Amino acid sequence: MELLILNSLEKVFSDEKPNVSDIKVIPMLKNEKMSFQAAFCPETDGKITVLLGGSLAEISKAYVVKDIPVGNACFDDADDYYLRKTSGMYPDYLLPAEGEIFVEKGKWYSLWIEVSGNGIITGKNSVTVDIKGDMSAASEVEIEIIDAELPKQELVYTNWYHSDCICNYYGVEPFSDEYWRINKNFIKTAVEHGLNCILTPLFTPPLDTKVGGERKTVQLVKVRKRGGKYSFDFMNLRKWIAMCHECGVEYFEMSHLFTQWGAKHAPKIIATDRKGREKKIFGWFTRTSSKNYDIFLRQFSKELIKVIDAEGIREKCFFHVSDEPSKSHLKTYKRRAKLIEECFPDFRVIDALSDYAFYETGAVKNPIPAENDIEPFVGNVPELWTYYCCGQGKEYVPNRFVSMPSLRNRILGVLLYKYDIKGFLQWGYNFYNSQYSIKAINPYEVTDAGGSFPSGDSFMVYPADNGETLESLRLKVFYDAFQDLAALKALEKKIGRAKVIEILEKDLEKPLTFKEYPHDDNWLLSVREKVNNMIKEK
Repeated sequence: MELLILNSLEKVFSDEKPNVSDIKVIPMLKNEKMSFQAAFCPETDGKITVLLGGSLAEISKAYVVKDIPVGNACFDDADDYYLRKTSGMYPDYLLPAEGEIFVEKGKWYSLWIEVSGNGIITGKNSVTVDIKGDMSAASEVEIEIIDAELPKQELVYTNWYHSDCICNYYGVEPFSDEYWRINKNFIKTAVEHGLNCILTPLFTPPLDTKVGGERKTVQLVKVRKRGGKYSFDFMNLRKWIAMCHECGVEYFEMSHLFTQWGAKHAPKIIATDRKGREKKIFGWFTRTSSKNYDIFLRQFSKELIKVIDAEGIREKCFFHVSDEPSKSHLKTYKRRAKLIEECFPDFRVIDALSDYAFYETGAVKNPIPAENDIEPFVGNVPELWTYYCCGQGKEYVPNRFVSMPSLRNRILGVLLYKYDIKGFLQWGYNFYNSQYSIKAINPYEVTDAGGSFPSGDSFMVYPADNGETLESLRLKVFYDAFQDLAALKALEKKIGRAKVIEILEKDLEKPLTFKEYPHDDNWLLSVREKVNNMIKEK
């Protein structure tokens, strides 16, 4: 049986023979994660086992790339930079290649091989991929481990974490032992792939919720109401912070204090009364002008700041007003932002919004524009962030829909470097709901939020039966983007930023932008190889 060695940017569809990558030696730095693929097409039905050998076997792991159903591949206004635009089965999640694996005649399969540098091994090494069983094949790949390390990630990266979706999928109660165990597993996986900032549900986040509807209550802060006075129990918040620190999280992004798309209402907040009865004290019925909510926020903020300082995370906190307001919401947003600034002075307030007027008028000091709307902010915002979501499926901007080429996912790292971006936000690490959270979904069966978003927009990992995560091919490629960014930072320390950009843009007809970059896997891989070689030079 033929075994084809492919680079990590290929996507292998079961009904199509993949392009063969011209791989001779794969370079990596000694603390890097590096991946390649091995594709094969069985001549008969049967069972196989996958064995890894060679000098790097102990730091390598094999996965089978599994297909998932794509309903909505893209929106109608999508550009032409997609692999396919039709519904069907697409490769996405990675199942550890353990034990016997059943394969079908005539279908193409891919093995995803990941080598995780341990910071010790260097020089020329190898990984062998050996398929045994009812059919057999073998291949060897040479890996050169460069005696240099990627620097620590400087970019602040948040991929919104949805703990209510964990509760819904696994049927666990918020703050039970299983809740903490499973969330820890999911957060650890996120951190291992670049996340260092986490959405923290002080109160149930008012995100992707139908007006008048609600998501499962996962507020970390317990509230007691006694007349017009409020008291707070921060035990679960402290436990959350401790868990996240243990997983490697550095930054805490406090959940939005007003509803999405205009800051028109308060988030859902549950409190207990004198008799210990739980009651919803704020929510959709609370208008943005509510004096009672203003009073609540002023009392709450004073107590929360004490906890933040006690936990030592003042410089690592971000606050939100409302997600994705439009220009018609500017007046309301500005008024609510002023209140949040008064409640949390000297803290950074960030929000995803793309109208420059919000920054120009001072409504927000730390805007997060979408990639395709970033240009007016460039050079004007001291520490610029950017984001993408379902709307960034046109104009060739980077994104990570299942139907997109992997290069469109990975090119982000180069562009983050070119624009000197300080933070990146994406809204769906594990959103296992339909749009507006009307119902929970099974992510193995529904990948497009009930037909509302392009498949893959709303989550990057899959929930395994034991409360562990199954990673996606897209998650691995996205992390490669961060490794590219780190490698460029490492080279910058040797030759300077201007020369690094010169290397990136050499022989290009136009400068790199979020909308203009080569749609060529070999270009990106060769740039990274050149960067590695220059880092290697003493």
